[in-house]
Amino acid sequence: MYDNIKYIVDKYGKHGAFYKFKSSTGRVLPLFYIYDSYLTPPESWAELLTAKGSRSVRGTPYDGIFVALIVEERHKYDILASGFDGMYTYFASNGFSFGSSHQNWKAIKAFCDANNLLFIPSVGPGYVDTAVRPWNNHNTRNRVNGRYYETSLQAALSVRSEIVTITSFNQWHEGTQIEKATPKKTVTRLYLDYQPNQPDHYLELTRQWAENFNKEKDKWLM
Repeated sequence: MYDNIKYIVDKYGKHGAFYKFKSSTGRVLPLFYIYDSYLTPPESWAELLTAKGSRSVRGTPYDGIFVALIVEERHKYDILASGFDGMYTYFASNGFSFGSSHQNWKAIKAFCDANNLLFIPSVGPGYVDTAVRPWNNHNTRNRVNGRYYETSLQAALSVRSEIVTITSFNQWHEGTQIEKATPKKTVTRLYLDYQPNQPDHYLELTRQWAENFNKEKDKWLM
């Protein structure tokens, strides 16, 4: 992990398109999302992410904002002990995990606020992955012509998070794409489209909600 961070920062860190985030301390740092972070124990992460760790990146040119994945409720304590800067929920299916359940976001945000962590809820336009996971239809979430997406976005805005992530703009096999889509059928599958809405329906919703989010955020931070 240390070597990966070093490679990324050395190779791309000075590029104009390399995203950096302004932290609560005013430092501008790269933002790293760590998927399946819970598979590595907190004491291992602490070697990298706490100031006294044996391979610590803190206070070095390879420091960043490191965000872990919260799946189960107990992960929030592990994330804190690991030295992460925050947590994100990733999954687009409301109710799939503790972290991805909208009803838990207020409590997770309160925990993060109390411990000076970022809480980054992840929203999605719907979910259907049965083309790649035929057994998983109980996690399918119908788009309802955009209402599922807007409900997710409203839930994220209501907890006043600094960042909201979208899962995911191009995950066609999990039915979470928000890119333009027109009707398409092959021999093996029927692709979902956005009719009766326009092909850019979800891009338009994203633009509207991003504008709304930025206006709301300006009010919170006043």
